[in-house]
Amino acid sequence: MNDLNFIWQIPLALLSFIFNKVMKFIIGNLYTIYLAINKKQASTWRVLSAETLKSPLSLPVLMTKAPRWNNHAIIGTLGPFKVKDSLGVNLEIIKKSAPSWIFVVYSFPGFRTITNLDSNDVQATDEWISIPLKSGSYTLGLRYYHWFDRVTLPTIKVDNIIYTESQLVDAKVNQFYENLLDKKNFFYSALHYYIYILLLYRKYIPESFLKREFLPVGAPDTDFFYGYLRRGQSLLLQIDKPILENYDIFLSLYDHSSLPIMGCEVKESGYGTNPNPNNGYYLLRIRPQPDCQSPLTIEGLIKDELTQQQTIALTLNPHIVQIPNSF
Repeated sequence: MNDLNFIWQIPLALLSFIFNKVMKFIIGNLYTIYLAINKKQASTWRVLSAETLKSPLSLPVLMTKAPRWNNHAIIGTLGPFKVKDSLGVNLEIIKKSAPSWIFVVYSFPGFRTITNLDSNDVQATDEWISIPLKSGSYTLGLRYYHWFDRVTLPTIKVDNIIYTESQLVDAKVNQFYENLLDKKNFFYSALHYYIYILLLYRKYIPESFLKREFLPVGAPDTDFFYGYLRRGQSLLLQIDKPILENYDIFLSLYDHSSLPIMGCEVKESGYGTNPNPNNGYYLLRIRPQPDCQSPLTIEGLIKDELTQQQTIALTLNPHIVQIPNSF
């Protein structure tokens, strides 16, 4: 550990952490009020897109509520709305849009995950599926992976009455990620600086706290592997063949401001990235493929942290172990 770095990094990280929580509280409440008032927006699918980011509040909301951008999926959100006893989802439309997907129900205004449907778990052949819910207010989130040329967000029923009709989505909607890093500024850097420091000093941080601060809400069968990347470092993935054959492996690299630098699907062992242009971090999302019959147990070993290249070896093991970065 470099003592001089430690002296200034830790106080700045603490200030960043406090700033993040204050902004998250303020912006979150403003967004909650906005959704509660704007009934038209609440009853229409909202697709994460370049058009979405034209609203002055959109990017600050996303950077406080969901800063680990998923640039591998088309994302739609809906609500809030009140439910008495059930929610109906048109599964047929979802299945015709993508072979891999996850549908999540959140409480409102707490945004706590209530339940989810996943393409790897739902075997129903019916056109509709009904989700029983307690009386209350909810929002929805839907993520499509490997989407087809025609992408449609589904019709939704609330208490057996149609709440919103299906909505067609441009299959190229995610092109906005290519220029998202251009929106980096001091505000977003200050908002997320502490995350890089948490990952840098990971072996001193409780893993439960790190996961709560860093990880997005994922499907129960999604494995996450993540860590820091210093400026100039590259990442090398060494992946067992059975994992490549049974899992979709998505890699995202982020700037220390948490804006995405790049995202790709890894389809070969020995995949390596270019040297990182700035201090930042990486996130691997590993999801079973739709035809995966027996989910595997994956272990990730991180090594070579002091060199210009970090290596992650993904292998099959009897239990999942994440080896914290050391330095």
